[in-house]
Amino acid sequence: MVMSVRMAPPLPLIVLIMIHGACSQTENVIYSPSHICALKNSSVIMSCTYTYRPGHWIRNVFWTKTLEKVNGEHPDLSKDPEYSQRLQYLGDKQQNCTIRLSHVTMKDSREYYFRFITNKQKLLVFTGEDKWIGKPGVSLTVTDLQVESPERVTEGDSVRLTCKSSCTLTDRATFIWYRNSQLVTTGIIGNQLILWRVSREDTGRYSCGVYGHSYRSPAVQLNIRYPPENPVLSISPSGEIVSGDSVTLICSSDSNPPAEISWFKGRTFVGSGRIFSISKISSDDSGEYKCRSINEHGEKYSDAVTLNVMYPPKSISVSISPSGKIVSGDSVTMICSSDSNPPAEISWFKGRTFVGSGRIYSISKISSDDSGEYKCRSINKHGEKHSDTVTLNVMYPPKKVSVSISPSGEIVSGYSVTLICSSDSNPPAEISWFKGGTFVVNDDSN
Repeated sequence: MVMSVRMAPPLPLIVLIMIHGACSQTENVIYSPSHICALKNSSVIMSCTYTYRPGHWIRNVFWTKTLEKVNGEHPDLSKDPEYSQRLQYLGDKQQNCTIRLSHVTMKDSREYYFRFITNKQKLLVFTGEDKWIGKPGVSLTVTDLQVESPERVTEGDSVRLTCKSSCTLTDRATFIWYRNSQLVTTGIIGNQLILWRVSREDTGRYSCGVYGHSYRSPAVQLNIRYPPENPVLSISPSGEIVSGDSVTLICSSDSNPPAEISWFKGRTFVGSGRIFSISKISSDDSGEYKCRSINEHGEKYSDAVTLNVMYPPKSISVSISPSGKIVSGDSVTMICSSDSNPPAEISWFKGRTFVGSGRIYSISKISSDDSGEYKCRSINKHGEKHSDTVTLNVMYPPKKVSVSISPSGEIVSGYSVTLICSSDSNPPAEISWFKGGTFVVNDDSN
């Protein structure tokens, strides 16, 4: 038997050319999550896994922040001076490509990519390497924290402060709050701080953070507005005030916004501003002073304080009662009026002779001997002053009437003789002459 063998036509030589991306189902990078929102200054874990085709082995792995090549290759992030000290590769050269990026800043917000290079095992014809990059990459957004607060808060309001970020933090965040750098433990709901019926004690600088992270938001001043408290008035100098001194009155009042201060002497407005000064004070400035503190939320007055100015005697005068004609036997009162602080001691003088003390000097049954010039002296520890003199003119009937003859010796017929009548009286008396019981006309020509 002759057998013929029919040869099958030769098979065409099939060359498999590996085209980058043609078998992408075996080269794959998975980021989980693919979008990360991280807090400024925190550490970020970018979880990553990758696969590659059988028959290959990993030659190199690294991360990059750009799809643009430099000198034919994507820049290795671990060799970037801005990242080298902060980047830690946690993966391996098999499946895990996770990294940790520490102390992230706002500049780190961008997309990052994992890059791996494989070597082929030697085949019949082709040898070499394949390069793969996982895109789209993992998107990192770095956010800070900002406190959002009402612009205007009045005492008694309820206030809601919100800790805001530019994106929702990937890691579940527990928010914490600070007032003047001290931890706040009540009123926290989620990312908000609720202050019920605020008072002026709640005024302060508030900031927020996230538990487990050192970063805090910039502090925001919570400025609580309230009416003035009772103003307190102080005087300088605080001791005795003497005429001519400079005196300062200060009004202290707690309020928000700051109050306008007005000054009153009694009910009369005398000035404005927290400080009221009087230079060269005088007795006219003595009196009760108070200040008023007022803002848009209310007003309060201080307690009144008395400004007691000490000064030497002034305006001294003497009055006489009765004010008309004074007749011997009358009762006469002289009163010395003197303005001084403290009250002055009063002394009385007839001419230069001290005759009494006290504001009132009285003479009962006055006589001609009491006539003369009187004045009073007013004296205290700050000085002394005398009044003008007043004349006390006492009217009285004639007394001590006598007749004298000149010449006083023997009288001879034909000589001239003078008879003189002496009489003490006020006003001066009229003189009449009698010979026996007969009235004699006084003829000065004889």
